[in-house]
Amino acid sequence: MAQHYESDITRFINEYKTKHPDTEKRQLEGRALLWDKQQDAELLKQFKVARVPQKPYVYQTN
Repeated sequence: MAQHYESDITRFINEYKTKHPDTEKRQLEGRALLWDKQQDAELLKQFKVARVPQKPYVYQTN
């Protein structure tokens, strides 16, 4: 049976995950710190209402 090509990076990642089985758990914890946050719908609505329209060319002084 022929073996499939496996890049050095793929081998490194697989080897790392074997040596560090808690990697995926730590990745999810890290993601939760910055990205997985509850959104406040009322606050987002206020941001949209308070938005100031931008001119087509922002660097023009007129």
